[in-house]
This record gives sequence, structure tokens and C-alpha cells, in this order.
Amino acid sequence: MLGVSNTAAGITEIGDYIFRDSLTEDAVIPQTVKAAVDELGVKKVVVMYANDDAFTESGYQAFAAALEDQNVEVAETLTFSKADTDFRALLNKAKQSDADAIIVSGLIDAAVPLVTQAREIGIDTPIIGGNGFNSPALIAGAGAAAEGVIVGAAWNSASDNEQNVKFIEDFTAAYSSAPDQFAAQAYAGMQIIDEAVRSGCSGERDGIQAGLGNITDVPTVLGNVTLNENRDAEHDALVQIVEDGQFVILK
Repeated sequence: MLGVSNTAAGITEIGDYIFRDSLTEDAVIPQTVKAAVDELGVKKVVVMYANDDAFTESGYQAFAAALEDQNVEVAETLTFSKADTDFRALLNKAKQSDADAIIVSGLIDAAVPLVTQAREIGIDTPIIGGNGFNSPALIAGAGAAAEGVIVGAAWNSASDNEQNVKFIEDFTAAYSSAPDQFAAQAYAGMQIIDEAVRSGCSGERDGIQAGLGNITDVPTVLGNVTLNENRDAEHDALVQIVEDGQFVILK
């Protein structure tokens, strides 16, 4: 099995036949937090996360470790349910903390109302999201409220990677809408499987497992991907910010 949208810790520990091409939260979030510290001078944050979902719990753990590593003070840690849509009470509590930023580990269904409501109640501090925020749906749903949101990511549509440019053109022509990170990771997954199966593989399960175990610097729409000894993906991560209605690289 090759997972293409699985970022929580421990996925590949399930067994020796489990691989993934999606970067773990542990690979992306430390870079996101470091960028917030270096570029925005963040010293104090409020952390919010859905505590009834394995993905968001894993994201929270990665954020907590990265914040500690960067000596960032956590003023408040606030939890919610992945089914919640009204965050005003929690956001008002966050607003009173006088933090430099709000960090959120949540799914896109929570991201849109949370970001929108934060701006509605006058929170103008940066909002930093985990991988669940990395979707065009955030910008489409939150509109102007999404401006300035920072998101760590494994893929950015603005990448000038030749394969990526053609992938976006072909995808948009076929589906009349632009791809998101999950589409890119799925496409890269097929590129990786193609490489694994074509490289002298018998086509049997053990041969495919061996082929996936030899994936090193394979060119994909995500960049050059390696599957390491833990069967996890390694490639460059990105930190994005929403500017003028689109994700761009934070500089």
C-alpha cells in the first residue's frame, strides 16, 4: 500500500508493506514554526486543535515539539471537536491572550469557519495552520479572511518544476479546476509506483515491495522523492502564505 494523503505519525509502522509519499507532519511543521519565528518574530502563541481526530492530534504533537524547540511560549492550548463550526468562544479566549499568532491543527472543514470568525471578531494576528489548511477550499471558503494565513506544505502550485507545470495544465484541462496538494500527491504516487514496477520488477507483491524500497531521488510533481528506511517520503517542504487570494511561498 502506498498512502498519498497520510501524514500522522506511525502510519508506516503498521507493517513492512506500508509506504507513503505524503510528508509527515513531523517533517513539515518544524519548518513552518521556524519560518514564523524567523520571518514574523513570533514569540508567544495560542494553540488550537481538534482532539478527536488522529491526524489533528498528531499535528498538535508536532506543533508542540517544534514550539518548544524554537523557545516559543504557549499562552493557551484550546481544544475543539472536528465537527465544530462555531469557534467564537475559543477565539475570544485566544484574543485575550495577547499572543503573536494563533496556531491551528485542524481539518479544512474547521479551518474555513475558524479563520472567518477570527477576522470577524477582530483578530488580526497571523493564523498558522497545519497540513489540513493546505487546500484551495480555504481561500474559496474564507475569502478575504484567509489573507495572511500561513501553511506548511509538501507542494505548491507555483513551483516551476517542469513536471508540475504540465500536471497542473493537464489536470485543469481535464477537470476544469486546479489541482490541490492531494491531487498532486496522488499523481506522484502513480509516478513512484511506475518507477518501482518498471525497474526489473516481477510484478509480484514482494517485487513491488522491493521496488518501492529502492525509490531514491525519483523526479515527480512534488520534486525529487526518496522513500527512506521507514518507508516515509523525503523531499523539500514549503511554507506558504495566502496573498491576493492565492498560496505563495513565504519569504
